Amino acid sequence: MTPDAEIAPAHWLAQGFAERAVAWSRGRAAPETALDVLREAAYRTSAATASGHVCLHIGDVTWPGGLDEATVRARLLESQVVGTADAPANLPLILDDDGRLYLHRYFDYERRLAQRLMQLAAAQVQNVSDEALRARLDDLFAANRQRLGERPDWQKIAVALAMLRRLTVISGGPGTGKTTTVVNLLACLLEENRECRIALAAPTGKAAARMLDAIRARAAHLPPELAARLPGESFTIHRLLGVMPGSDAFRHRADNPLPIDVLVVDEASMLDLALATRLLEAVPDAARVILLGDKDQLSAVEAGAVFSEICADPSMSIGTRERVATLTGTHAARILPASPVEPTPLHDGVVWFSENFRFATDSGIGRLASLVNAGEAEQALTWLRSGEDSSVTWLDDGNRSPTATTMACAQQGYAAYRDAVQSGADLVELFAAFGRFRGLCAEREGARGVAGMNEALSDWFRATLDHPLDPGSRSPWYPGRPVMVLRNDYVLKLFNGDIGIVLANDDGDLMVHFPDAGGTFRAIAPARLPEHDTAFATTVHKAQGSEFDAVMLMLPSKASRVVTRELIYTAVTRARAYVVIASDANSLAEGVASATARHSGLIERMREFTGTNSLSTCTLITPPPATASSARSALASSGDSR
Repeated sequence: MTPDAEIAPAHWLAQGFAERAVAWSRGRAAPETALDVLREAAYRTSAATASGHVCLHIGDVTWPGGLDEATVRARLLESQVVGTADAPANLPLILDDDGRLYLHRYFDYERRLAQRLMQLAAAQVQNVSDEALRARLDDLFAANRQRLGERPDWQKIAVALAMLRRLTVISGGPGTGKTTTVVNLLACLLEENRECRIALAAPTGKAAARMLDAIRARAAHLPPELAARLPGESFTIHRLLGVMPGSDAFRHRADNPLPIDVLVVDEASMLDLALATRLLEAVPDAARVILLGDKDQLSAVEAGAVFSEICADPSMSIGTRERVATLTGTHAARILPASPVEPTPLHDGVVWFSENFRFATDSGIGRLASLVNAGEAEQALTWLRSGEDSSVTWLDDGNRSPTATTMACAQQGYAAYRDAVQSGADLVELFAAFGRFRGLCAEREGARGVAGMNEALSDWFRATLDHPLDPGSRSPWYPGRPVMVLRNDYVLKLFNGDIGIVLANDDGDLMVHFPDAGGTFRAIAPARLPEHDTAFATTVHKAQGSEFDAVMLMLPSKASRVVTRELIYTAVTRARAYVVIASDANSLAEGVASATARHSGLIERMREFTGTNSLSTCTLITPPPATASSARSALASSGDSR
C-alpha cells in the first residue's frame, strides 16, 4: 500500500496522535500555516506505521492545497514538534534528509538496529586456521561435492563466511538447505570450541520447535559425540530474552546481554523492527549471529521488513571471495553471487540459496512458487487451468461464500483427522493427523475468511463426528476441536501460534491438550486459556514457520490489497506435497502481479554508520543486473490481514 492510497480503516489512534501533535505545536506557538500540514502528516505517519511501514515518504503524499515537498518540509520543521535525523531531540516526529517522516520511537529503533548491525558486520573473527577449517568443510560437505561437481557449493560458502564473521544472513526458500547448512556450521563451531554456548531461537514457538526437530533430523552424518553436543532446546525470541512480568521489558538487553557465543535465528523474515533491535542489542559483542529466512515471504505483522532489507545485497568483495575460495576449495572465478537488489554495507555477509532439494522448479509446487515469485500472473493462470500437475489444483471459485465443491475439498483435508478422533487415537497420532493439512485464508472476516471457514468446518466436523461428549450448540467446546493461542501467556507457558486439541480427561471433562517438552502433553481447562481461536483455518501469517503435507489457500471473492505475491508464495510453500487454491481468476492474477514494499530507511541508516552515505570503494563481485522479476520479489513485504 502506498501512503497516498486509502488508509482503511481510519484508525482512531492515528487521529488521536495527530490531534495531540497539533496541540503540542500550538503550545509552542508554532505558525498557524504549519498546523494543517502537521495534522495530515502526523495522521498519515501513524496510520502508515499501523499498516506495517516504518515511515512515511512525504513526497508520495498529495498534500492539502497542493503543497510541494519543499514547502511541506519547511512547515513541518516550523511546527517545532518535528526533529531531524541529525537533531531528533525529544520530539514526536522525525524527518530525515530524504523526506522520510517517522514516529520518534520507530526512528530510534531503526537507528539503533542499524548501528548494531554495522557493529556486528565490522567485527572480524580472529585466529581462524584456514587449513583446519578447510579440512572440516571438505568432510562435512563431501556429499554435496559428489552432487555438484565443479559447481560452487553455496551451503559450504555460507558456513565459511559464518566462520569468518560475527554476522551472517542466509536467505532461501523451503527445501534449499538452510537447516543442513546450520547443522554443519554448528559442527564447525563445536569442533573449534567444545564449550561453545549456542542459542536457537525463532519468532514463534512452532518455528522454534520445528527448527530443533529439523536440526536433529539432519545431524545423522555427524559423529555421535559431536551430534550429542548440538543444542537440545530452542526458544521463542521472547522467552530467550526473558519477558519481565507485567511489562514489555526484557531481562536481557545491552546492559545485561545473553550468556551465549552463537545465536541462530530461524524464520527471521518474521522479525519486526522493534523485536529485531532488542534482540540484537542483547547479543554480546563477541558472539556470532546467524539469521535464516526467506526474503520472498511475508514480512512481520508489525512495522518493518527487516530481513528483506538486511539481505538485499549478497555481493562479495574480491578479498572475501578469495578467502572463501581458499576455505572451500572453489575456484574464485566460480563464486558469483546473485546481483543485489540494492547495495548495502552488509555485503560480504549475505548468501542467497536458490537450489531446491525438496521439489524441483519444474514440479507442481516448485513451478507455481517460481511463477508467483516472478510475478507471472498470466502464465500462472494458464498453467493452473491446464491441470497438468496433480500436486496443484485450482478451484475457480469467486463466490461470496465458498461453493460446495470448495467446502468438500476443505472437509476432505480434515477427514483423516476426524477419523482419528472417532477411533480414539492417542494424542501423538491426533497431532500428527491434524498437522497434515491446513486451511489458509488471506482475510480474517467473512465467509471466505478465517472466521467463516472455521465456523463452517466446525459445524461439519461436529455433525460428522457425532461424539457423545459433544455438549451441542450451547458450548463452543467439543472433542477434537483444534485451538490456536493468539496471545502469549507466560504463566501457562502458552505462546502465540501454539496449537492445542480438545479431548476429555478421565473424568469426562473437556480439556485442551498442548505438546510439551520431551514428547509429553499437558492439559489446560478451556476457561484458563488466553485469547484463542478455532484452528481449522488460519491466516497465512499464522502459518509461517510451519509446514504441512497439503494446504488449501482461500482467497477473497474480489481482488483485495491484502492478497499479494508474497502472501500467495508463502501459502504455497507451506505445502510439502499438495496445494489447492480456491479463488476467481481476477483475484489470483492481481495478487500474483502485486508486490508490496514497506517504507523504511534502514539501509540509509546503516550507510550513516559507515561514516559516509555511499558504500566503500572496494570492488564488489556481482553478475550482470538482476532480472526485473527477481528485483521485484527481493524486498517483498506483508499484505496479510492482522
